[in-house]
Amino acid sequence: MFLGIDLGTSEVKLLLLDGQGAIVGTAASPLQVSRPQPLWAEQEPEAWWQATQQAVQTLRGKHMSEFAQVRAIGLSGQMHGAVLLGEGERVLRPAILWNDGRSHAECQVLTERAPQLHRIAGNLAMPGFTAPKLLWVARHEPDLFAQIRSVLLPKDWLRLQLSGDQVSEPSDAAGTLWLDVAARDWSDELLAACGLSREQMPRLVESNQVSGRLRPELAKAWGLGAEVLIAGGAGDNAASAIGIGAVKPGDGFISLGTSGVLFVVNDRYRPRPQSAVHAFCHALPQRWHQMSVMLSAASCLRWWARLTGQAEAALLAEVEQLDEPALAGAPIFLPYLAGERTPHNNPFASGLFQGLTHESERAHCSYAVLEGVAFGLADGLAALQASGTELRELSLVGGGARSAFWAQLIADALDLRIHTHDGGETGGALGAARLAWLAVGGDEASVCSRPPLSATYLPRPAAQARLQPRLACFRELYRRLDDLSPAPTPSRTP
Repeated sequence: MFLGIDLGTSEVKLLLLDGQGAIVGTAASPLQVSRPQPLWAEQEPEAWWQATQQAVQTLRGKHMSEFAQVRAIGLSGQMHGAVLLGEGERVLRPAILWNDGRSHAECQVLTERAPQLHRIAGNLAMPGFTAPKLLWVARHEPDLFAQIRSVLLPKDWLRLQLSGDQVSEPSDAAGTLWLDVAARDWSDELLAACGLSREQMPRLVESNQVSGRLRPELAKAWGLGAEVLIAGGAGDNAASAIGIGAVKPGDGFISLGTSGVLFVVNDRYRPRPQSAVHAFCHALPQRWHQMSVMLSAASCLRWWARLTGQAEAALLAEVEQLDEPALAGAPIFLPYLAGERTPHNNPFASGLFQGLTHESERAHCSYAVLEGVAFGLADGLAALQASGTELRELSLVGGGARSAFWAQLIADALDLRIHTHDGGETGGALGAARLAWLAVGGDEASVCSRPPLSATYLPRPAAQARLQPRLACFRELYRRLDDLSPAPTPSRTP
C-alpha cells in the first residue's frame, strides 16, 4: 500500500493506493486562507499538520487493515509558499502563499539584482513565487528576516513533521526562483540576490527517490510498520501529471482546481519567460515541463457559490438548463479574483461582470463564471502556442473535472479534445502515492499509466461560433480594465 498526501490550498487530501494501482480510499480535511490585507494570502503551517492528522485518522478509520500495510508515503503540495524557520526549526510567521500579491515591487528589485534570472530560473519574477516574498520580508520585517535559518515549501514543511528531515525536490523547488532549472540544483547567484545562501535551503532529491523515513513515534501512532519510507514527492501540478500519466514529451493536461493550470511535458528545459509561461522541472529525472497558470479557476465558482448562498452543484444544475440564446446573452466575467499570471503577470488584475441587465438571472451569471475560467485557460493555451507548443488534446483533472458541462465548455473554448479519467478529481494525491510506489522500486511504465478514460469531449462548431466573439470581448475588457486600474497601494506591515 502507498499513501499520497496532497497539501492543497483549501484542503489536505489523502489517497490510499494498492499494489495493483487501484485507489482504495480517500479522505480530506479543510483549510482556510487568511487575507489580513489586500493582496495578502497566508496560512498557519500548524493548521496543515492538524488537518493532515485528522485526515489520517479518517482514512485509517475507513480502511484500517489496508492502511496498516502502507510501505511508503508520497507528498504533493501547493507550490511557492514561504515557510520561514528560525532556531530549533520554529515557524517564525504565517506562511505566505502562492496567491499572495504583496511582493509586486520586490519583483523588479530581484530582476535588477539578478540579471541572469530569466536564463537560470526560466521564469519572470512574479509575486506568487517564493523569492520575491523573501525580499518583502527583508524589507518590511527585517528583524524577523535576520532570524531565518531555513526556508521550506509547504509540502516540505509537512515532510519535516513526518520525518524530521529538511528535503525538497526539483519540481517544487523550480517554483522558488532560486533553482537552476536546467541543472536541477540551487543557484548560488539567485540565492545571493535575496540575501540567502545554500545552507538555508533544504537538501534536494529527485521526486521518485527516498527522502527519509517516517518518525517511529508517528508510525506507532498511525498503526504502521517501523520502516515506512517517504518519497521526494512533487509540486501539485507535477504530481497531478504523474497521477494522470503525463510523463512523456507532448503529454499534457488541464488542472481545474483552486487555480487553473495547463501543463505540457518536455524532454528538455524550454524557458519562455517573456510570455509569462512557466518552465519547471518535472517530477521524473531528465524531464521538464511548461505551464500556463491562472490564479483563480474553480475557486471562482466557490466564490460565486458563497456569494449566492447556493451549493456549487445546484448552480451547475441551473446552468445546464439554459438554452443557446440564454448562453449567448449572458454577462461576460473576468475571473481575476486574485490577480493573474499567464499571460498578464498582473497581481492587480481584478474580476468583473459586464453586461448585466434586469433580465440577468443567477444562472446567467453562473454560466459567465464557468465561461470566464474557460476563456482564461484559452489565454494560457495561446501563450503556450506562441512558445511553439502544439496540442490536439488534453486531459482534465481536479475538482472541476466532475462537471461534464464545464469540460465541454473548455473543449469548445480551446478547440481541443478534452478527456476525463476515472479518479481524475484526486489530482496530486494520486501522483504523490505513485511517487511513493516508484521510490520503493515500482516500474515507471506500469506505475505511471493513464487512468481509465471516463469521457471525451469534442469541440462543437456551433458552440465555437458563439464563443469566439465573446472571447474577443473578454480580452478587450481586460485591456480596458487594466487601463483604468488604480495605482498600487504599497503593502504595509501590521
